[in-house]
Formats: sequence, C-alpha cells, structure tokens
Amino acid sequence: MKTFGRLLAAATVFATGLGLASQASAQADDYPTKRVTIIVPYSAGGATDVLARQVAQGLTEKWGETVTVENRPGAGATLGTAQAARARPDGYTLFMGQVSSHGIAPAVYANLQYKAKEDFEPIVWITEIPNVMVVPEASKATTVQEFMDQAKGKNVSFGSSGTGSSIHLSGEMFKARTGLDMTHVPYRGSGEAVPALVSGNIDVMFDNLPSAMPQIKAGTIRALAVTSAERDPSLPDVPTLSETGIEGLEGFEAKSWFGLLAPAGTDKAIVDKVNASVNEVISGETFQTYAKNNGATVVGGSPEKFGEFIDAELDKWAKVVSDAGVRVE
Repeated sequence: MKTFGRLLAAATVFATGLGLASQASAQADDYPTKRVTIIVPYSAGGATDVLARQVAQGLTEKWGETVTVENRPGAGATLGTAQAARARPDGYTLFMGQVSSHGIAPAVYANLQYKAKEDFEPIVWITEIPNVMVVPEASKATTVQEFMDQAKGKNVSFGSSGTGSSIHLSGEMFKARTGLDMTHVPYRGSGEAVPALVSGNIDVMFDNLPSAMPQIKAGTIRALAVTSAERDPSLPDVPTLSETGIEGLEGFEAKSWFGLLAPAGTDKAIVDKVNASVNEVISGETFQTYAKNNGATVVGGSPEKFGEFIDAELDKWAKVVSDAGVRVE
C-alpha cells in the first residue's frame, strides 16, 4: 500500500505539472488579450522613447491589442527600471532597456534598487546606435578642434539624459581623454536635455543619434563628430572622434543599445512569443526605414543572445566607470 501511495502521489505531481505546463502554453497562445505597456525610464522625445513607440506601434498592428508606452523618468533611468522590475510578471508590462539601465547604472549607483540580471528576463536585442557630439547652432565651433580651442581655459558644460547614461559616460570619457575642464549637467532624458542645448543653456552634448537627428536636420544644433568606430551612413560628412587626430581621442568608441525585457518570472512561452513578434516588427520595411534614417543598426535574435550581450556589457562598463571614477551614492 505504501508503494501504491507513493506512485499515486508521484502521478498526481506529474499530472499537476502537465496541467500547469498546458495552462501556461494556452495563456501564451492567447497572449495578449488586453493592453500591453512598455515602460521607458526616460522622458518623451528621447531616443529610448522614440524607439519604444516604433516597436509599440508595430506590435499593436500585429497583435490587434493596444501596446502603449509609459514614461517613468528619473534618477538616471534607474527609477523606471526599478518600477519595471517590480511589475507583475504576466507579460503585460515590458521594459525598454538600454546601455544605461543594464550596462552602466549597476556600476555607477551604489544603492541600485534593482538587479540587472536577476530581476529581468531578456527578450530581444533591438538596435545599437552611436552617440553624436553636438553643439548649439549659435556656437562658433564647426569642428572638434575648434571646440577644443574655444574651450581651453574655460569651464564648459555638457548635458546628458541623466547620470550614468551612455550620453553622460561619453562626455566623461571625452573630458578624461582631452583634459578639458567640463561640468556635467544631468537632465531627465534627452527630451529635456536637447532643448537646453538648442537654447544655449549647455555648451555641448554627446547625444544618442536618433534623438539628436531631428534638430541636426533642422539646423538648430551642429554635429561635430560621432562616437562610433566608423562614420555613420546617416551623417556621412561627420567624422568619428578617432578621425579628428586629436591626442587622446584615438580609438574613442561609445555606443548605445536598446532591447526589450520582462520582469523576472515571466513565462518563457510568452517571452518567446514576444521575441518572435518583435523580430518580425524590426525586420519590416517601416522599422528598417526608421532605423536607416536615424543611424541605428538593427540587431534582433534570441533571448539567449541578448542575455549574453548584457553580461558582456555589465563587465565592459564596470571597467569604464572605474577608470572614469564616476560613482553615485
């Protein structure tokens, strides 16, 4: 009887497991059945926000359910990231991660309210982009060398989308390599920082290319250089920082990247479904055109590929932050 009891118990556990697996599979097949929210940890108008809205529109059209973007800026993207980490892991709250939230911030902030690896499920790596060194249209500098000459002996301000962002770290790297006296002025996203640059409240910025591009095209700000290893096709006449020949800028490279994540514990079947859907959206003509016009390289791929990339980014930026001596208590 004891043996029969054990067998019955084992069979019950097995059947329960099959039932749960079947239920999860059915939920993934039906997903989504209501509105899905993508949290963006920056204000509206910046590169992360613009990209998230492109993806949200594509998913809305594919799924027939509304996908919205919710901006939760503050604390160098860490506020919105922490809120996303605490969201219910049911697939209806997703997060647009970037190099700041899942590369730089864990090295910069001493008391981060989330764990980049443990609190999230990677879904898909979407794009990577260079940053671009830009000055107001009223600036007399038309090259990086002219900017350097005009800045020597002065204290110049550089803006960013927040402490610990790639925009901030690009400025810190430029400052360290050139020896210029530069003061960091953080904003709550590029959507706030770029207007400050246009109005002349700050002297320079190393913005993500997509958020800077509209103002570059409008002529309200001027691109001096890109931070990638090669020139960007969308700005073919703008040199790389490494190309300028300025001592200390040899090999200068800093890129931003963006990818979709879910709170830890989200069912893998849902993660895989979102992954497949996003890969389809970003391979479509609409998104490809957006990427080309904004200097973004489309990546895509599996959740595993994105997870491995995040691991490498955490290691890379920990060293960069340590070398730059940037730390927020």
